[in-house]
Amino acid sequence: MQSLSPLDGRYQSKTGALRPFFSEEALVRSRVLVEIRYFQALAEHPRIRDLPKLTAAQQKALERLLERFSPGEAKKVKLIEKTTNHDVKAVEYYLKGKIGSIPGLQKRTEFIHFGLTSEDVNNLAYGLMVRGALREIIRPELRRLIRSLSGLAKRWSAIELLSLTHGQPATPTTVGKELQVFVDRLVRQEQQLRTFKMQGKFGGAVANYAAHRAAYPEVQWELLGQKFVRSLGMEPLKHTTQINPHDDIAELSHILFRINTILLSFSRDMWLYISRGVFQQRVVAGEVGSSTMPHKVNPIDFENAEGNFGLGNALFHHFAEKLPISRLQRDLSDSTVQRNIGVAFGYHLLAISSLQKGLSKISVNRKVVSRELAEHPEVLAEAIQMVLRKNGVQGAYEKLKKLTRGEHVTRADIRNFIESLTLPKSEKERLQKICKL
Repeated sequence: MQSLSPLDGRYQSKTGALRPFFSEEALVRSRVLVEIRYFQALAEHPRIRDLPKLTAAQQKALERLLERFSPGEAKKVKLIEKTTNHDVKAVEYYLKGKIGSIPGLQKRTEFIHFGLTSEDVNNLAYGLMVRGALREIIRPELRRLIRSLSGLAKRWSAIELLSLTHGQPATPTTVGKELQVFVDRLVRQEQQLRTFKMQGKFGGAVANYAAHRAAYPEVQWELLGQKFVRSLGMEPLKHTTQINPHDDIAELSHILFRINTILLSFSRDMWLYISRGVFQQRVVAGEVGSSTMPHKVNPIDFENAEGNFGLGNALFHHFAEKLPISRLQRDLSDSTVQRNIGVAFGYHLLAISSLQKGLSKISVNRKVVSRELAEHPEVLAEAIQMVLRKNGVQGAYEKLKKLTRGEHVTRADIRNFIESLTLPKSEKERLQKICKL
């Protein structure tokens, strides 16, 4: 009841799956993981002799720190941050205390955060968070939605539907084909999302390993850094300023922006189909559609989806526009913006959830779709025209235009027109079959 954001209030049950990836606790945990993995990588390097190779017991103790990192441990880091007023330094001090208590490592704690700038830790931490959310939540939910749409497209593939262009009766189609359009578009974007990889910046204050070389000039730090970034599942950036330029977040934002836009368009189309009566919604017992109109069954799920896709896109657009821009080596405006990545993912997930709910409640109103087609036989004009063109009838388009454009046409009018044509009997019969006369 006291939440400022509806994502953590009204909709917390639908967005909770993202908390392990984008909460403040998740960010602290990811930073801890990066620092420990880097400490382990340094200990593995044969030329860094001042940090001996870790024993099996020491490795086990470090892994235990990660496994047992709890909300209570995250609070300890935040308590240190109250003094440091620096979030990454607070993680360093926390780990020095923890690792310093491991036998044999008391005098090795200065290798925690060795030669790093906070962005080395932060960009990799965010990379881990985004990578995990994509793998565990976002892509599976998108694939589930695609399966739902694909299933409906197949189930309703033979149901004929009056299509509209410019809001006017156009030509017959099928319900399944119209849904398959969105399936195809989403599959293409999901493929791009599947191949997307976060990038990782490493290398100290301005990414040239200057401080690292001062301590160990004989170490090939670029190779060590690249290997370390890859070990975390990211692509290493070769040349950067102090920060990851965030082109990866921009690329991801553009992909998710397109997915949201496709689904926003789908939500609006579903709203219009429901308004036309093409789809009817299952009535949920006890549910109310209006505070004053008892008859209402509103398309609220598709409306909610539209609104939340729009909110997500507002953020994704800002990420793509703002994050790749920095003042010279860096400024902290990117840090402020990145803290809202989980919010954008939250609106996306919430919208997907609303669409799934909406799709589970709809069915085709076959009486309505049949009646619509029956009431607009003029849409057969295109097919008739093409048969006339095939048979060399001059002015085929103009003949059908005169018959149908702006006119109220009946099936009897269509039948009489076909009978008046100078065509082989077989072609007339074929037209009558196409037009179901």
